[in-house]
Amino acid sequence: MQTNSTPPAHTSLVAVGDSFTEGMSDLQPDGSYRGWADLLAGRMAARTPGFRYANLAVRGKLIGQIVDEQVDVAAAMNADVITLVGGLNDTLRPKCDMGRVRSLLTEAVERLAPSCKQLVLMRSPGRQGPVLERFRPRMEELFACVDDLADKHGAVVVDLYGAPSLGDPRLWDVDRLHLTAEGHRRVAEAVWQSLGYEAEDVEWRTPMPATPPPGWASRRVADARFAREHLIPWIGRRLTGRSSGDGRPPKRPELLPYEGQA
Repeated sequence: MQTNSTPPAHTSLVAVGDSFTEGMSDLQPDGSYRGWADLLAGRMAARTPGFRYANLAVRGKLIGQIVDEQVDVAAAMNADVITLVGGLNDTLRPKCDMGRVRSLLTEAVERLAPSCKQLVLMRSPGRQGPVLERFRPRMEELFACVDDLADKHGAVVVDLYGAPSLGDPRLWDVDRLHLTAEGHRRVAEAVWQSLGYEAEDVEWRTPMPATPPPGWASRRVADARFAREHLIPWIGRRLTGRSSGDGRPPKRPELLPYEGQA
């Protein structure tokens, strides 16, 4: 959180990663996704005339693909701030070589940290429920690597995993993998504060007010919809070696002045 009256003077931001950074499921009326990185860029642009922003993220990317397709491009942009979030898709695969994931993440950080004024890493949020419990050991191994790399390279770590509010299923979309608009807003606030800006929402970590849990019938309908629209297609892509990001270009491939809304 900001501790003095002078805000940071960041003039550019490059976001690197997968669907989390692309902005799914913060859906806009035109069918595009906004997300925390766009919200963060809008805030930073409002403070700095001529602020530039690129978002290289593509949904479904594994850490190896992020390293191969995004890292060198981001490093060449020499932005003030680079955010890197990757590896979580790897941990959710049935077969995951965590040694390889750690090695690739290390390679990404070693190439990005010297190219920017501030590298931002994250401990990604996790939705409460049996899926998180199944993959928790891998996730926490990934986050331990993130912490170690941040210490070695002077990166900022935004701890979303430890935020009680972001574990609430109500902040996750029906696919149970991506945050809602309110979830993305809270992530943008977390990164904003971690970069040294004065808090606009000091309670982003605070859980939402309790509401009565959905009834049995509502839960079964939601489970059936999740299986039909998201789980079965996801399994199909895994069995055929496809990804939801195949053939998709980066969200915002060039470092250009940002004119979007905060």
